[in-house]
Amino acid sequence: MQHKATPDATLRKSLKARHMTMIALGGSIGTGLFLASGGAVAEAGPGGALLAYAAVGLMVYFLMTSLGELATFMPESGSFNTYAGRFVDPAFGFAMGWNFWYNWAVTIAAELAAATVLIKYWFPESHSAWWSLLFLAVIFALNALTVKGYGESEYWFAMIKIVTVVIFLTVGVLMIFGIMGGPAIGFANFTVGDAPFHGGFFAVLGVFMAAGFSFQGTELIGVAAGESENPRENVPSAIRQIFWRILFFYILAILVIGLIIPYTNPNLLRGDISDIGVSPFTLVFEKAGLAIAASVMNAVILTSVLSAGNSGMYAATRVLYALAREGKAPRFLGHINRRGIPMNALLITTAVGMLAFLASLYGDGVVYNWLLNASGMCGFITWVGIAVSHYRFRRAFTAQGHSLSELPYKARWFPFGPLFAFALCIIVIIGQGADAFTGQEIDWKTMIATYMSVPLFLLLWLGYKWIKRTKIVPLKECDLSPDASSDK
Repeated sequence: MQHKATPDATLRKSLKARHMTMIALGGSIGTGLFLASGGAVAEAGPGGALLAYAAVGLMVYFLMTSLGELATFMPESGSFNTYAGRFVDPAFGFAMGWNFWYNWAVTIAAELAAATVLIKYWFPESHSAWWSLLFLAVIFALNALTVKGYGESEYWFAMIKIVTVVIFLTVGVLMIFGIMGGPAIGFANFTVGDAPFHGGFFAVLGVFMAAGFSFQGTELIGVAAGESENPRENVPSAIRQIFWRILFFYILAILVIGLIIPYTNPNLLRGDISDIGVSPFTLVFEKAGLAIAASVMNAVILTSVLSAGNSGMYAATRVLYALAREGKAPRFLGHINRRGIPMNALLITTAVGMLAFLASLYGDGVVYNWLLNASGMCGFITWVGIAVSHYRFRRAFTAQGHSLSELPYKARWFPFGPLFAFALCIIVIIGQGADAFTGQEIDWKTMIATYMSVPLFLLLWLGYKWIKRTKIVPLKECDLSPDASSDK
């Protein structure tokens, strides 16, 4: 049974074009760029890291154009499960929705655990539980006030990250040409050892898989479309900017790191959440003579982590609300208060975020890594679902006699785009646990932690299918009518 909100209790369309752009862009800039990029250069060399990130960036571009076509035609706050349910199979939509909620609900806890590690850079003797409580309260408040509060906070969180990357690139270019930080570096580090490519095909594949995690979050624009002031203009505008900005921020940043720091530098391999002193950004700033680099980068990465937690809270809440509206979650989760906030869904999602308190009991780094492994694969499953949903939508659209000119935004390169994204995501999912099989014995603990999301997704999909007796929706029977309440 479908739960319908009363006319005066609906989501508020308060997100402006600038919010949409920053949500899309800010979602892809985080610890993957500030920390993991150094390990990528060390593992595959500067050329291998560039190749892997460029390939994943292209895949993300195709996914975003697919999502853009869907989100402009049918702006839905629970976009992924709604599209999957309408164009593939209601059971597939059910599994997609709960997979996405689980992913971001657990990510809240993971990011809060990471924030407690980062804050101890300045307050090493402080207690993790208090920091977790404080950060969780801030994120909850930003989401509980109005959707505009979320949009504004994400706008400024993203702005901090963007300014940091622009300064980094400027300083890096000045160093490369010898204008700052000593003699010109040029391209010398691209010929160190066996650079630019190091470690062969499997090293590049390993970086390719790590790069996928770095870009997760860009799909949040599909959720935010349901609360955009004008989705048919704002979403395409944000989508168009994503590709070039991903290219600019990721590809140029890795190029600068590879040119300034040789891949043989052992510090590149040690860049993780608990050792900000060896973030590749910190290494470059320190090489340029900026002594406060470590403290500044720690602050930037802290805002990045809180931004991810803030986005996770928003996305998980909206998808849980959408599941309730479609009868795929308890009905009370579909309630919206007078401020346009699905408060019950927000409270349940916040409760899952409380898992971060385990950080104070079992050790910060251990809990962070466990939570990250638990949610890591879910993002790739979501991407597969987006590609499949778009492919089915476009085929259904033409099968039912519609003209492509009717689409407010049309994804280019169809069907190559969604098929390419689908294939690469499947390769990443299959290859994700390759490390578990490299030793003499199979590392079952690593394999289970890596792949646990896959059987969970299949259980949700096939279980719902068996209980509800759902079938794949024939192309000519797919519901292509945009939601009247969302149509702009």
